[in-house]
Amino acid sequence: MSWGTELWDQFDNLDKHTQWGIDFLERYSKFVKERLDIEQAYAKQLRNLVKKYCPKRSKEEEPRFTTCLSFYSVMNELNDYAGQREVVAEEMAHKVYGELMKYSQDLKAERKHHLQEGRKAQQHLDQCWKLMDNSKRKFERECKEAEKSQITYDRLDNDINATKSEVEKAKSQFYTRTRMADESKNEYAAQLQNFNAEQWKHFNNAIPHIFKNLQDMDERRTVKLGETYRSFAEAERRVIPIVSKCLEGMVSAAKAVDMRRDSVIVVESFKSGFEPPADFPFEDFSQNLSRTGSDGTISNTPKGDRDHDRDRDGAPGSRPDPKHPMSRTKNKLWLFGKKPKAPSLEDFSHLPPEQRRKRLQQRIDELSKELQKEIDQRDALNKMKDVYEKNPQMGDPTSLQPKISETICNMEKLRSEIHKNETWLSEVEGKQSSRGDRRHSADNHHHTPQGRESPEGSYTDDTSQEHHAPQQQQQRTSPPKPGQPNPDLHEFDDEFDDDDPLPVIGHCKALYSFDGQNEGTLVMAEDEVLYIIEEDKGDGWTRARKQGGEEGYVPTSYVEITMEKNSKGAVTYI
Repeated sequence: MSWGTELWDQFDNLDKHTQWGIDFLERYSKFVKERLDIEQAYAKQLRNLVKKYCPKRSKEEEPRFTTCLSFYSVMNELNDYAGQREVVAEEMAHKVYGELMKYSQDLKAERKHHLQEGRKAQQHLDQCWKLMDNSKRKFERECKEAEKSQITYDRLDNDINATKSEVEKAKSQFYTRTRMADESKNEYAAQLQNFNAEQWKHFNNAIPHIFKNLQDMDERRTVKLGETYRSFAEAERRVIPIVSKCLEGMVSAAKAVDMRRDSVIVVESFKSGFEPPADFPFEDFSQNLSRTGSDGTISNTPKGDRDHDRDRDGAPGSRPDPKHPMSRTKNKLWLFGKKPKAPSLEDFSHLPPEQRRKRLQQRIDELSKELQKEIDQRDALNKMKDVYEKNPQMGDPTSLQPKISETICNMEKLRSEIHKNETWLSEVEGKQSSRGDRRHSADNHHHTPQGRESPEGSYTDDTSQEHHAPQQQQQRTSPPKPGQPNPDLHEFDDEFDDDDPLPVIGHCKALYSFDGQNEGTLVMAEDEVLYIIEEDKGDGWTRARKQGGEEGYVPTSYVEITMEKNSKGAVTYI
């Protein structure tokens, strides 16, 4: 059906209907806007919720329990779910709300144009009707005047008393009015014909065309609403696969909860490595009492056993030494007793053995990563130096030497730290049995103060004492003189059970080249950077190490030495 033929006389109603259609479109646009605002607010609240319950954590606070890991996985999936809600809001904002608002403006402009054309056509028809009506009124008026003039002329013509001039005047007036009536008649007929033609055009061409345009506009509005309804649903449907994956991830996180693993983690986290306290011996304070046969009591402890106890304890009724480890276990007798806070030490000796081992291993891993970074940086600087040497126009090779030296020193520091921590770790793990025997013999002359940690990892309260094993490990022999036979290092294999390198205490730069022909000496080139691992003992020789690990003695006067501030001895510049 066409509005132009069926509703040719309903211009006002069509005007109201098209306005209602645009109002409905804008109302739906407002609905979509409020919906996407809800989605955005929902996504924001979800993200804030995740941020609240999943704050940034330090490395030590990283979760390990499966319940915590699963919870954080659920939070991550929820954060992804919030992202999908934001995607829904964005899709609605661009593909639904934005298009609706733009289309609404276009509809308003198009409707205004069509209604203006309809009003112009109606105004033109009204003007034609006015012209026709005016000509009709004029023709009617002229006819009445002609009739009056005719009546006047007939009356004077029949009146014998009327003069001839009066009759002639009335006759002339009659003819004039008759002629004017005929002209008005012709004009009226022409205007009527023109109006009928314009009216036919109006209701058969202009109005049907305008109403057809309004009908097309309204139908397009209807189609557009259907498309936006579909887009509204598609925005939700597109995220359903990802939302399903988020929900599946939450389900997988729930399945990953393992009570046995959590129990094992609790054991690993709090296991001290100590053995349960042994039974306390019975202390018989009645041994010194003299008993007679008349007492009627018999000692439950045989005499031989009492004598054996005396010999074992060293004195009758002797009390356990308060410095003895057994006496110190009284503070740790109860399983759920409150542990005293111990000061944090570099070697983690304030921790139980098992926890100390884990912390040392963790530190060794971190230092190893830092060492690898320094090695990569050194290699990169050496490559850059080679490029500068081959292409001097690109840069000065000597400008990289300070940075290379600094990197090398950092590497040696890290190696020294790794070696030191590995030594402590080997103490805890009991891998240095021969060294432990040697340290045990030395500890017989150096009494451990009460509360100090034993090498096996018991608690300590005295932070002024330091470990002596690393210092004993750094004992070095006198450097050989050039020309003299190098001492046989294999004779010390019985004393030292490992070949750990000596720590770096500084670095040096060769002022002159040295061929190192004698046994035990080190070949070096001019301007070569070496590591100092042993100072000059007054014999004119300094023990050094190359970057490749080769060690030997170089003349002290041939090098410029820089000692590290934190190494043994003061800073020395030669």
